[in-house]
Amino acid sequence: MTPVNPPPPESTSPPPLPDAPRLPVAGLPEGVRIRALRAVYGDPRAAAELLPRLTERQAAGLDPLPTEPGDLAPALLRVHRREIRTLPDDTRLLLLLAAADQYPVPTHAFLRAVTAARLDTRPLAAAEAAGVAHTATGGVVFRDAWARVAAYETAEPADRRDAHRLLARVLSGAREAPSRSWHRGAGALGPSGRLAVELDAAAVQARAAGRPALARALVERAAALSPEPGEQARLLARAAADAWHCGEADRARRLTAATADDALTGILALRTGNAFEAFDALLRAAARQGYDGACAAGDAGGAAGGDSACAAGGDGGGATRGDGGGATGDEPAPAGPAARRRPRHTGDGPVPSTPPVGVPASSGGLSAASGGLSGSSGGSSAAAGASAVSVNGGSTAGGAATPSGGGPSAVGDTPQASSGDALAPSGGVLGPVGGVLGPAGGCEAGVAGVRGMVRDAGTGVRASAGRRRGADPADDARAGTRRATAGPSVSGSRLPADLPVRLLLVRATEAAVYTGDLRRCREAVQVAVRSGVGVPGVLAGITAAADGRYEVARDHLERAAGRRGPGIGREGGGRTDGGGDPTLLVHAGIAALMLGDHARAATATVRAVDSARVQGATATAAQAMEFRAYADFWTGRPRAAEAATAHALHQAYATGQDNGACHLQAALAMFAAITGDGDLCRERAAAARGYALAHGLGLPAALAQWALAFLDVVTGRFDTAATRLRALAGFGPGHGHRAVRHLATPHYVEAAVRTGDTRVARTAHADYHRWASAVRSADDLALSARCRALLTPGAGAVEHYRTALDLHAHGTRDFERARTEMLFGSALRRLRRRAEARDRLHGALAAFESFGAPHCADQARTELRALGTPASPARGLDDPTARLTAQQLLVARMAAEGATNREIAARLALSPRTIDHHLRGVFTRLGIRSRIELVRLLAEGGSPPG
Repeated sequence: MTPVNPPPPESTSPPPLPDAPRLPVAGLPEGVRIRALRAVYGDPRAAAELLPRLTERQAAGLDPLPTEPGDLAPALLRVHRREIRTLPDDTRLLLLLAAADQYPVPTHAFLRAVTAARLDTRPLAAAEAAGVAHTATGGVVFRDAWARVAAYETAEPADRRDAHRLLARVLSGAREAPSRSWHRGAGALGPSGRLAVELDAAAVQARAAGRPALARALVERAAALSPEPGEQARLLARAAADAWHCGEADRARRLTAATADDALTGILALRTGNAFEAFDALLRAAARQGYDGACAAGDAGGAAGGDSACAAGGDGGGATRGDGGGATGDEPAPAGPAARRRPRHTGDGPVPSTPPVGVPASSGGLSAASGGLSGSSGGSSAAAGASAVSVNGGSTAGGAATPSGGGPSAVGDTPQASSGDALAPSGGVLGPVGGVLGPAGGCEAGVAGVRGMVRDAGTGVRASAGRRRGADPADDARAGTRRATAGPSVSGSRLPADLPVRLLLVRATEAAVYTGDLRRCREAVQVAVRSGVGVPGVLAGITAAADGRYEVARDHLERAAGRRGPGIGREGGGRTDGGGDPTLLVHAGIAALMLGDHARAATATVRAVDSARVQGATATAAQAMEFRAYADFWTGRPRAAEAATAHALHQAYATGQDNGACHLQAALAMFAAITGDGDLCRERAAAARGYALAHGLGLPAALAQWALAFLDVVTGRFDTAATRLRALAGFGPGHGHRAVRHLATPHYVEAAVRTGDTRVARTAHADYHRWASAVRSADDLALSARCRALLTPGAGAVEHYRTALDLHAHGTRDFERARTEMLFGSALRRLRRRAEARDRLHGALAAFESFGAPHCADQARTELRALGTPASPARGLDDPTARLTAQQLLVARMAAEGATNREIAARLALSPRTIDHHLRGVFTRLGIRSRIELVRLLAEGGSPPG
């Protein structure tokens, strides 16, 4: 908004905070520092007050940070309240109305409310003179977030309610229904079941519009107004889901603690806790939900005179097929009443006939939890009541719909329809959230006439234009909620009850991917089969790959990645790549990465990031970047990818996804190994491994180990590299991950050949070649041919190298193609085929220079010198910035722009000590002593190549 009368600079400064403690950031984890700064709206004074007040567990990141303004910076808020109290009553009224319109989510109704109430806006001049706020074309702009909070909380509770009621009356558009309901709920005096239903229905609409921040506020207020404890728990679960969607991780964790639900706990643990514990919790929730769904289907079938899943199988092992087919289980189903009471499952213990304490007996709360929390990874479950979605050809607004029949066949024997994980997208704009609904501490009397002005003005405002004459909005809302929670329909019938189970199994698959122990996917498949649901494609593919059934794994993964033609690889008519659903797109990217199809992986993950941002699913955008980094890594764009990954790292920390941040730290270690920054590589790898080993994250631990091993390879420490890579190319928890073996095996073979110990390397290559042949990936086949060339002595290796280069021409791993050319040139040199060797080595050198891989370029120059050919010097030596690594150049540019070491550290999610180390390296490499000289050199040197 463009200010009409911007206040003078000297009056905009906030009041000083007496004796503000110094910011104690040295010993805090990066994630805690970044989340704390975000929680206080970026205000360093509030952060300086908050951080010393954190408990030991909060400071360590084990407990969520405070979320209410009064708990974040009470002293700063008191100062702002005193400032607001000095203003005239009329000014405070207008500021209250503006704050209520903006807090906790913007509703853009202030100007209409002022017009409808015929309020005089001239008193705002006093606020402008005091520097508290100023007028703009769109309304009132507060000096900072704390001034807005103080303007709201200084008013009496009755005045706040009246302000909300006035705002509700002027919000008349159909699209403004959620905002109208929010103000109606905020203006309520006490518990109201009718308002709770209306707010719940409004949250459905807000989610569908991609506004999870508003949906969270609506549902949390609905929980506060609901008179039924069971309904409160269900609503809090939905509020936790919405909070997680929009990146409010600490609020989501606090709300989850109040629900004691395995699904919610497991999904949050997946991104911020122990990955093994997350897998167990998600699998338990899936087993319970599958049991509930099977029994519910059985009860419905029994009432209709048909066979029920519980009565026929008793274990959820088979689903009633839409085509009249029988249930498919892995063993005969028991019969009799005992079978109906005790279904089989594959969790840690037997599932009782009634849900345990703390787990909702109905599927509604858990459905909301599992479906809504997919926004960390995607969106709200349509079956959980997120929205009433119409289905056209089986494709719902929330993603791919599962067909109404179809019990699963044995996994690995027949390809399952893949990515029908059916996650409804959800998103929104994250807004500041505070103690809106509670009483304002320290409110005083003395605002005579304010309450009356607002109430009297509001009585003359017409009701919403779209409302039926004489109808109660709560009745409409109640009916809408019943329609929404009834679940979407497919050709007039409800979606199958297995949707929440599939969502939980999708999350369990992610947990297995992060742990690296992919053998546990078998347990998830057993739960899927015994619950009578289709096995998600990525889960089926990973399970088959872990069992060595590579052709079967390929079929599943191709469907999940969307590599098949039209009409193939669909589930319920939905697109296997997830359409616009960010979570399904992430899973399509994972499947493509496992198949070696990095172009498709890049496309899927970039689309996932874009879709998540459009839908406001902030948490999912950071997760998609974790897997996008691989595609950028393979295709030889380390500098651009490093910058994008560093931004994603900050986003992961800001949204409370410390596990994702660990994954990104490992990716940055990989980029640093490529770009030759050994110090940064070791620092990133140490940070990633230290966190990963404490949280059961085998994947990032293995990636960090690979980065160190590659650094050893390019610097000639082949013994150390072979030792590191041998474990990564083998089997076992944390090391049997197919993606890690893609990385490790080719370089392990190279290191093993250099050390003369090729026995284990030959075994690793044989399995790698079998996988490459099964998936028919040109890049994997090229690397397999390169491994065979390395293992073949003498002239026999030449044809294998030629085969490898021919296959590279059809692939996307440009960096590995350059490595193959360099190794081929080295082999030709030893065979005294000097002319061809020279051509190969010059081509490899040019490629490494364009990628910004100095160590690899030095290896190519060494080979050229061994040929007696003068190697061209490194390009761009006349440009001083070409002497810097990518990370050093990034730090140097920020320093030249005037940023302090601490500010640079916060932006790059590094410690100030590390930034100091980088700057010393910059000064040494450039031969300068001050930042003034740095500014001059960067201005003269321009941008380096790459």
